[in-house]
Amino acid sequence: MHTTSSSLKEQWNALKQERPQLRIRNAAQELGVSEAELLATQTGETVTRLRPDFQAILSEVESLGKVMALTRNEECVHERKGIYLNADFSSPHAGLFVGEDIDLRIFWSHWNKAYAVVDETAHGIKKSIQFFGKDGEAIHKIYLTKDSNDEAFDILVSKYKAEDQSTNETSEKMPLNLDEKPDGEIDIKGFQQAWLDLKDTHDFFMMMRKFGVTRTQALRLAPDHYHAKEVSKDVIVSMLEEASAAKLPIMVFVGNKGNIQIHTGKVNKTLWHGDWFNVMDPDFNMHLDMSKIAQTWIVRKPTEDGIVTSIEVFNEMGDIIIQFFGKRKPGIPELEDWRTLINKLS
Repeated sequence: MHTTSSSLKEQWNALKQERPQLRIRNAAQELGVSEAELLATQTGETVTRLRPDFQAILSEVESLGKVMALTRNEECVHERKGIYLNADFSSPHAGLFVGEDIDLRIFWSHWNKAYAVVDETAHGIKKSIQFFGKDGEAIHKIYLTKDSNDEAFDILVSKYKAEDQSTNETSEKMPLNLDEKPDGEIDIKGFQQAWLDLKDTHDFFMMMRKFGVTRTQALRLAPDHYHAKEVSKDVIVSMLEEASAAKLPIMVFVGNKGNIQIHTGKVNKTLWHGDWFNVMDPDFNMHLDMSKIAQTWIVRKPTEDGIVTSIEVFNEMGDIIIQFFGKRKPGIPELEDWRTLINKLS
């Protein structure tokens, strides 16, 4: 649907009147536009367009104090409270925040737009900085909390405010890459040997590239069922409930094309809400739409520190939704309690 910003604004206002609880992401889908296009209709009112100086903006986010970082894809939302510490923007392709609380892997080539938003909600004023891709889909959002520095937010917004404050925004459809080589064209023996020879989990991506396999294809062609085994999606719920009961620290990775966000620590309160299975802790929330899960795998990768075991979850397009690991760091073997739990569930 192509529409002018004024008529789009009217349509959204009408939709908000009808359904005040409707989130902007869902409203954009209903109106046939991107979230950034819909957000831009409020520019000059509740929204300020920022210059796309992403590294500069992010390097100042620490001044906001304790905030809530939100990264999501279509099927899962990952929300983590903390302070943005230890930024590393030394690589031209990827950025990092490596803190106990805010832990991000940023892929700059997908970052395209930035906005500051000041929304009035039923619970009071909600301030955020939001980043979008070329397709107008949200990559990452930073929300102020009751413990944040509001003054630092105002300074940051005025410093990075763009000259262009028009209500129009453009977005381009990103092509879907659904190509998968037939198994017969893959050097399966070579691939399986490369898997067995892995020294680091981070080498897995390069290995897939070298052999020209997609992620789900890689799991299908694994050396054996020990290294990759497809399981029921119920395993995710059992794992989270048992990790919660055992106070077992885990790692939860959720991402999209432009960012991966990681929680490391215990999960406590788990609950269902409709199709969504949730973790609802004071500083970490996860919302996973179980109805959109197509494949769930238990995956074991060799490393110099021993086997690393994960649960990897995919949608019907073969895109990764979420990954779970036991808490670990390079140089330290995987937690024995995590390994025992996964062995029991598989």
